[in-house]
Amino acid sequence: MRGKLFKCDILSQVHKVGKVARAICIMSHPIPDTNDSHSAQVILPQKQLDRICSAAPMHTVEPKGKYIAFVSATAKTDNPEVELKPGVYLLGPVDEIFYNTYDRFTPTNNSEDDHCFIATSYDATTHFESTVADVLAIYSKITGKAVDLSVDMSAASADAQE
Repeated sequence: MRGKLFKCDILSQVHKVGKVARAICIMSHPIPDTNDSHSAQVILPQKQLDRICSAAPMHTVEPKGKYIAFVSATAKTDNPEVELKPGVYLLGPVDEIFYNTYDRFTPTNNSEDDHCFIATSYDATTHFESTVADVLAIYSKITGKAVDLSVDMSAASADAQE
């Protein structure tokens, strides 16, 4: 299999399974009622909203004095402002907000037959846990082995290389 190039027509090998609404919010404060936590994840019941995740300055993903929060949900409409309103409301004052809605797809092909390994698109989870599980499953399909993330620290140290 190695070295052989396979051509994949991805659009013909996926099926739409839903939509995700996401808001990226820039704030000058942490999420209220989280004890000024530097990082937080708030998960609300599905009928209200899916998830809120906040990163803080210690993560160095935003300028000093700013906080970034992500609000996401499985979308039912093309109006993310309305769908995400309950989660955005919990953030308090927001300096700037960016909304987006996008389609989700899942593969329909048989990777054993066509050797084309297609990942499922991102869902509403904020820490990519379902994406990681999908990537690990694809790795196992390709190699026939489970991923081994254990590290032999003695073999990985600089002293062992000298």
